[in-house]
Amino acid sequence: MKMKRKDVPAEIPTSSMADIAFLLIIFFMVTAVFSATKGLEFKLPSNEEDNRQAEQEEAVFIKVAADGSILVDCKPMEIADVLDYLAPKLQRDAQKPVILYTDPFAPYQAMISVYDVLIVPERTDRQLAGDGLPPQFGWKVANISVPTQTEIQDYIGIFGYNPFEAQCEG
Repeated sequence: MKMKRKDVPAEIPTSSMADIAFLLIIFFMVTAVFSATKGLEFKLPSNEEDNRQAEQEEAVFIKVAADGSILVDCKPMEIADVLDYLAPKLQRDAQKPVILYTDPFAPYQAMISVYDVLIVPERTDRQLAGDGLPPQFGWKVANISVPTQTEIQDYIGIFGYNPFEAQCEG
């Protein structure tokens, strides 16, 4: 007698698939590193600072015109007088921003001359002892911003005009 062969269905057993998926979820939750996003940090004033009013000053605007002349806060000025003008402002706030805008048709050397004056190195103790350097060599502008042509085009797109050109116009 011939034995009849029983047909076994060709399917994959999935009864433990849910258990495996659950274990994988638990594994990845335990091993994952969650980065906590920091919010804005506020520095609250202390009791001593409560009575003082915050003094807000605008940035110093230096424009090198197409003819090479220099305007500092819309006042014509010589290169040698720039640091004397900035000294009291930098004494109050050493991080005071200085915006150096150069007309696209200005001579390159004019902008470099102004920039060289602004980045004069700070005086050393030997210089403070009296080595004959003029007093203007004691200041260093730490926060100089030179807008690029791309930034200027972006400003024109936002405002509809060049705010740096309009800065000194009434």
